Amino acid sequence: MKIKIVLIEDDEILSKVIKEELEEANFKIYSALDGEKGLEMVKAKKPNLVLLDLMLPKMHGFEVLENLKKSLETKQIPVMILTMLGSDDDIKKGLQLGANDYIVKSQHAVGEIVDTVKDFFAKESNPAGKKSAKNNEEK
Repeated sequence: MKIKIVLIEDDEILSKVIKEELEEANFKIYSALDGEKGLEMVKAKKPNLVLLDLMLPKMHGFEVLENLKKSLETKQIPVMILTMLGSDDDIKKGLQLGANDYIVKSQHAVGEIVDTVKDFFAKESNPAGKKSAKNNEEK
């Protein structure tokens, strides 16, 4: 079964590029162009991860994040913030509100963002790291 990701990004071109790259990496992507639709989509699709922009129409990304983390049905879903807002205050606020990661778009190419997502799931599926599996085989 494919890993499901909801991408909430109002820049249509960037959203399309990220979606295509993640689909090539074998993820199932649902995208929303504003905060309200994104929140509804997360509740409907129950994804394995949310990629969340902050500067969104209709509902700010921090508001979406707060709503997700307040709701029993969505609070366990990991959220990666993907934004142009790179100030320490914004990063601190995002992580305090419950984001698992904070990526400043201007500092990362789309390929790096995709790699970060892949790494996130690699760690999720094997929290002890790959070494432990190898060590077990040798024993």
